[in-house]
Amino acid sequence: MKGNHTIRRTRLLVLFIALVSLAILAQACGNAEGGQTTPSTGSSSAGGGAGKAQVPAVLNYGYIGTNKLNFPGGAEGWGFYKGIIQEELKKHGITEVKLTGFPNGPDQSESLISGRLDFGSLGDTPAMLARSTGAKTRLITQGATESIGYLIGKKNGPKTLADLKGKTIAIQKGSFMHRYIVGLLKEQNITDVKFIHMLRPDGEAALARGEVDAMTNSAIFALKQIEQGYPLLDDATKHPNLIGTSATVVSEEYLKKFPDFPKIWNEARLKALNDLKAKPDEYYAFLSQLNGYSVELNKQVSPISQLKDTPFTEDGVKLLDGTKKFLVEEKLAEKDFDLNAWILK
Repeated sequence: MKGNHTIRRTRLLVLFIALVSLAILAQACGNAEGGQTTPSTGSSSAGGGAGKAQVPAVLNYGYIGTNKLNFPGGAEGWGFYKGIIQEELKKHGITEVKLTGFPNGPDQSESLISGRLDFGSLGDTPAMLARSTGAKTRLITQGATESIGYLIGKKNGPKTLADLKGKTIAIQKGSFMHRYIVGLLKEQNITDVKFIHMLRPDGEAALARGEVDAMTNSAIFALKQIEQGYPLLDDATKHPNLIGTSATVVSEEYLKKFPDFPKIWNEARLKALNDLKAKPDEYYAFLSQLNGYSVELNKQVSPISQLKDTPFTEDGVKLLDGTKKFLVEEKLAEKDFDLNAWILK
């Protein structure tokens, strides 16, 4: 009998060890299968989530512009270019950032709404127009607050704003330049003007062929046209209320997965900004690589001093409020919305 008891105890011990081994194996497999996310215990108030969230390992970011390097300008672009932002995001389980350039803001907004992007940086007008349609986004940063729209005429064409009556202007519908030109013509009481939607390269080509009488343009591309002899009819520096700002927006769906993302993003962006401030010559050379224009022209159009070191400024929010009211009054926005509820500080 004693031998039987010994055998029985041995069998039970073997069974116990086997069960423990299976439990350990099952836990290991579960961890492996869930390896694409990292737990986050951040506050749920940012995105309306509750409890622990899972941070996806891949982050999808959109920006305006296309170039061979596939980076935007500004602190965001510099941070990605140098790996500063990726290094910070890795601390929170994000191992890959996929960058996608877009020709204009409305196209980028569509990708954000559809879920192809998690967040992106674009002009304030398209970001707000998307929000006015019910897009579930939150504004987390105004990286710059001095986006200047330019009105460029064709050669041997209009010389003054008054000359635009009855003429055709190429615009990028839904962009901050769209808001600029509508506001400008309203201020000047100029009517009977036809708008035609064209992306920047198409608009520049149409202007060169004389198929449109003027076009809106921005930044370095507008200054290059002026250098080439195209007349500058107006620009937003003469109308401070028509100046645009940049906007970084994130989907509410992503915030549910990573409630602390706005804080982490702004800290990483600030680290990149401080780095480029210490290396101005290298930064301007980087911009020159992006757009193919001279370092001097980039210094003129995109001075480092324009980049903000805080997510929001009082002046920037005032510009946002003015732009939103204008878009609603002119019925460019589908419906009004609460600006303060949209901003996530």
